[in-house]
Amino acid sequence: MNILLFHAEELGNDSELILEDYRARHLISVIGVAVGQSLRVGQIGGQTGQGIVLDCGNDSVLLRVTLSELPIARHRLSLILALPRPKMLRRVLRTAAEFGVGDIHLIHSYRVEKSFWQSPLLRPEKMQDALIQGLERSGDTLLPRVTTHQRFKPFIEDVLPSIAANKSLFIAHPAADAQPLSSSEDDGFVIIGPEGGFIPYEVDKARAAGAIKISLAPRILSVDTAVCSALAQTALTNR
Repeated sequence: MNILLFHAEELGNDSELILEDYRARHLISVIGVAVGQSLRVGQIGGQTGQGIVLDCGNDSVLLRVTLSELPIARHRLSLILALPRPKMLRRVLRTAAEFGVGDIHLIHSYRVEKSFWQSPLLRPEKMQDALIQGLERSGDTLLPRVTTHQRFKPFIEDVLPSIAANKSLFIAHPAADAQPLSSSEDDGFVIIGPEGGFIPYEVDKARAAGAIKISLAPRILSVDTAVCSALAQTALTNR
C-alpha cells in the first residue's frame, strides 16, 4: 500500500479519520505505525496529502488529514476490452487502475463465454475493490469508470461512435499491416480482444468504425499481458 485511501464520507468535520478495517490492520501489522508518524493519504476521487497518526490501538488508527495535491494525470488511452475470464478480470482492472486509465468498457464478443457475464466479480463493489487495490499501489485516487456492454453489434454501431468521437481508435490485432502502438501519440481508445482474438467479422466492424490495426508485440499475448503492454508502451507519452 503506497497510499492510504478513504471515501469523503469517512472524514470527520475536524479532518480526523478513524480506521478500523483492513487499512488499520495493514498500518499496525505491516507498517508498524507510531503516534506522530506521517503517511501519504488520498481521498477517493479527490486530492492527496498527508495523514498524521494521532492514536494507534490494537485494531484501530486515528489520523488527522491534510489534503493539498491534485491527483496524477490520467493515462491518454482508455480501454475497450472483450470481457476476460473472471479471475483475469480482477488482474486487468487492477492494472488499468495502476496505469491511471480513465474509462474501461467491457464488451461481449464471439469468443467470450456467456457465463462470464454472470460472474460475481462483475458486481460494482467487487470491481471497485480491484480498482482500489490498483490505486493503493500506484498512489492514485481517481477510480476508472467501468461500463459493461453485453451485445457487441449495438456497442460497435451505436455506442462507439459517440464515445470515440474526435479521438483515435486502435484495435490490437496481429496482422502484417498492423502498425506499432508505440508509434502513435494520440489520445483515444485501444480495443483488446478475448483469448483467441476477435473473429474477422468483429475486426471488420471495428475497422468500419474507424479503428486502426495496431501491434503490441511480435508474439501472441494473453489478455492481461496485452493490456499491460498497451498501457506501458504509451504511458510515457502522456500529455
